Amino acid sequence: MVARLNKISAALALVCSMPLIAQTNTDATAPTESQGEIEQIVVTGKASGMSGFKVDTSYAITNVSAENIGRLAPKSTAELFTVVPGVWAESSGGIAGANVFVRGFPSTGDAPFLTIQLNGAPIFPPPTLSFLENSSIFRLDETVHFMEALRGGSTPVLSNGQPGLTTNFLLKEGSEVTEGLVKFSTSSYGLRRVDGVVSGEIADRLYVMAGGYISSSEGPRETGFNSEKGHQFTVNVTKELDNGSINVYTRQTDDHGVWHLPVALNAPGVDNNYSQIGPNNRLGSIAYGPDGEEQSYDFGDGRGWNGGITGGTVDLDLTDSWRLMYRFSHIEGEANTFGLVPEGGATTLGNVGGINSPVTGVTSGDTYDNDTVVQQIGRWVVLKDIEAFTNDLSFSKTTDNAVFTLGYYATNFSVQDWWSIGNQSWFVVEKGGEELSGIDCNDSLASCSWNYDIDATGDGDTSAFYAAVEYQLNEQWRVDVGARRENHKITYVVDEGLTGDISKAVNYDESKTAWTAGVNWMWQRNMGMFARVNKGNKMPFFDDFRDNYGAFESGDKLIKEVTQYELGYKWAEQNYSMYLTAFYNEVDGELFVSRPGAPAEVLTTEAMGIEFDANYRADNGFAVNLNATVQDTEITNHPDPLVVGNQAIRQPEWMLRITPSYGFDVADMYATVYGTLSSVADRYGDNANSVKLDGYSKIDLGVQLDITQQLKAQLSVANLTDKDGITEGDPRSAGSPNGRYIMPRSIDFSISYTF
Repeated sequence: MVARLNKISAALALVCSMPLIAQTNTDATAPTESQGEIEQIVVTGKASGMSGFKVDTSYAITNVSAENIGRLAPKSTAELFTVVPGVWAESSGGIAGANVFVRGFPSTGDAPFLTIQLNGAPIFPPPTLSFLENSSIFRLDETVHFMEALRGGSTPVLSNGQPGLTTNFLLKEGSEVTEGLVKFSTSSYGLRRVDGVVSGEIADRLYVMAGGYISSSEGPRETGFNSEKGHQFTVNVTKELDNGSINVYTRQTDDHGVWHLPVALNAPGVDNNYSQIGPNNRLGSIAYGPDGEEQSYDFGDGRGWNGGITGGTVDLDLTDSWRLMYRFSHIEGEANTFGLVPEGGATTLGNVGGINSPVTGVTSGDTYDNDTVVQQIGRWVVLKDIEAFTNDLSFSKTTDNAVFTLGYYATNFSVQDWWSIGNQSWFVVEKGGEELSGIDCNDSLASCSWNYDIDATGDGDTSAFYAAVEYQLNEQWRVDVGARRENHKITYVVDEGLTGDISKAVNYDESKTAWTAGVNWMWQRNMGMFARVNKGNKMPFFDDFRDNYGAFESGDKLIKEVTQYELGYKWAEQNYSMYLTAFYNEVDGELFVSRPGAPAEVLTTEAMGIEFDANYRADNGFAVNLNATVQDTEITNHPDPLVVGNQAIRQPEWMLRITPSYGFDVADMYATVYGTLSSVADRYGDNANSVKLDGYSKIDLGVQLDITQQLKAQLSVANLTDKDGITEGDPRSAGSPNGRYIMPRSIDFSISYTF
């Protein structure tokens, strides 16, 4: 522990000695060039729902404006999270199915410690189900006003009680002025996308915003077909009242893209542009169930979301001192997954057993010799229907020096799962490499390795009372405390093997308490410190019971307990700001499962580190942001004593992101040149720390040209040097020489017209 403290102290000294540098304006309320860092407003993290200045908050929060989201040009929602200190996001799998890791919180994949909110309500209360994390069901477009990202802080007490990262996306709203935008985008990978948004007043104090997109492309990797396509439409209606406002929105999405899996790193011709899936293998059949029933699927559909989210907010001043805040959200749709998943490493055809005739391609009919590089690839099918209805009601009482809040959160959610995963057969390792014929297990449509088929249905119900107090002791000191009492119910039945019989049944009813306490000391109006401690919980959802059913039957409640400490320093002036947060957390009861059906490992981890976020904007058009995280993670309890003391899986020791920009006049136009250098340290792909994932650096560049006041063009280059960075190994088989590259170099161009 002393060594770990020394390492973090050294990092703190290094960061504090750095010159103050920062990013372009990322305030949360439709930023303008005249708005300063000290004036940034945040709305997330307070039980009362009242907005406040970012510099006054007693927790770590990052805000990103619509303008900066546009400049970043993220290929997926998860890619946007890379701008948040303490967050390591892997979006190398495509537009859906990302892995998002939060400072020191262990996870093998997906995003169990991430909740996405839309207008303050979670889009789907379970942060992660197998083959579904929140970012897979949320798409960015021009209807988004800004995003806020809150780590730790008060989140264990509020909303769905997420102890890790909560990202809140706020939609644009209409106003008395009718305005809009039309945008066309294209790219080096054949992107064709049209965005549009319009807003205005449709009746007295009744405002509407409507917009969306239509998109189609091959994707950044060469697949040989339009592998990413979809559309989305959003309507947001707001009625201003004398004592508040009522807001209702709906968002309908149908969008999917190829699921890019780890590839054979030791095979010739495999690089960051490689994709196993292509026209020769996107269509394929699987056999499932005890009778070997056959079904054909299009695996080019990948991962995506076809469904809708409808919600709203009622915000009313009941009296001069009493306020009501009510948020609701309903989601329903399909989040299916189709993918070609590697099983083991690549080899040559001569090393494959069960060859009974000349080996030929199923599609081409070509004959392959013994030197052909091949690999077992599984056709995985996951059909998933989800639904949830969430309510969050609170009453706040404001006095001269305090705000008291009492709230009630309630949600019910359900999932229907049908899986057939495994289904391995031998494929040629080349772009779009075809399946082979002339190998016993291939020809019989039996899996060459293993199968795991399920039919499962689950329902959940969570209700919680929460209370919070913010008390201003004097001009400099403010304290806040909050508590939450949550009841969590799950009913879940699983038919493993598709036999028609229930193999696992769950009836779960447990309650748990979470709490938070913070103190804020502002010795100047624009400078201060905060300290916070919280104790939160991550309650189990459907897959936790299936993956660790034996422990559940033995009496384990499967609740992950999270303890966090934070100490922060903040300084904001008109043109610059600096936020420094030291953190410590412990996660007890984390579950690790290499693949569905495999034995579970239960472990405890600790992490301590520092987040640094600095921003500077000069009067001459120059601006820069630096965000960095230094952390030390350790597995402190594990079934295997040899694993204790190892670094937590997929958690880098440091991350760094520098984003400079410079704006200048050119002819009668205004140009902004910007870039980003992102670096990450080595990570480990397994708890045993036997698989090292090398760190890497990536450069992105862009230029934005304001041709007229209404016409704007943007050119951006992602991964300028075409870096072959590895985001993950093979989570299903840590020792296999497979890995997933970051996306290759790509160029995007857009032109937009505002009115």
